[in-house]
Amino acid sequence: MNQMIRNTQETSMNRDNASHAGQPGPDELVPSRYALKVGDIDVLVVSDGVLPLPAKMLAHNADPAVRAAWLDDMFLPPDAFDWALNVVVVRSGGQTILIDAGLGLDPDLHLPRAGQTVKRLEAAGIDLASVTDVVLTHMHMDHVGGLLVEGVKDRLRPDLRIHVAAAEVKFWEAPDFSRVSMPPGFPDALRATAKRFANEYHNQLRTFEDEHEVAPGVVVRRTGGHTPGHSVVRVASGGDRLTFAGDLVFTVGFEHPDWHNGFEHDPEEAARVRINLLRELAVNRELLVATHMPFPSVGHVAVAGDAFRWVPVSWDY
Repeated sequence: MNQMIRNTQETSMNRDNASHAGQPGPDELVPSRYALKVGDIDVLVVSDGVLPLPAKMLAHNADPAVRAAWLDDMFLPPDAFDWALNVVVVRSGGQTILIDAGLGLDPDLHLPRAGQTVKRLEAAGIDLASVTDVVLTHMHMDHVGGLLVEGVKDRLRPDLRIHVAAAEVKFWEAPDFSRVSMPPGFPDALRATAKRFANEYHNQLRTFEDEHEVAPGVVVRRTGGHTPGHSVVRVASGGDRLTFAGDLVFTVGFEHPDWHNGFEHDPEEAARVRINLLRELAVNRELLVATHMPFPSVGHVAVAGDAFRWVPVSWDY
């Protein structure tokens, strides 16, 4: 891939042309990708779509009245909400790295508005054959499913490297769902998708224990919490820094970092890891992107009393 993003005239990803990179495709009314630079490293946030989920998923350990009040304060309906789903493409050192792969096909869970990653990569001028590495924050179906879409594997490089924590692969051999609070059907779909992914891509897996440098300035680090092998990706170049936090941080997690998300397999550990990460990002002031923050999900973390607040960056047109 000579360039990650093309419009009618050839461009490269930089601050001057980020608006061009974010232009919608011919069949889309709103932008679905957003480009930025982290030093010399190109970063592209791509929306896989949205997942409609019950509001209880936000915080199953919270007082329902308090949770309802938070939803009302955020101008959200009381019973269900749209959960954003983002992936990231990073280009560094001649490598093109896809961080997570989106939902893929709808696994009979009535999630028709997600699963757009492959189409939107193509719209951004990214050939699947140009992807040298995939980094998985974890193996939930909305992070690996895009690799299971029919025909995708045949279009990927035979020497593709898929980086994932060894603890994550081990967990999905016999996953524990005893502490989650998911809607019906989700545990079975998650198990089936993770098993299928492990079977189809076992030859491409490159596991790591705690930390691994995928490319110059691109490091994946296991955090645990959400799942035992959940990982974040840190991007650093020329004094600029960005963290892709995967599923450690949700919109409600800034004001209420101790609230337990329904998809967390170890809720207490997830809350501990979330608080530590948010504290770190508030101190070092680096950029944060997360899977389920509203697109384009680029912003900063600030301390707000005993909790935090989200400070989205202004779109760079």
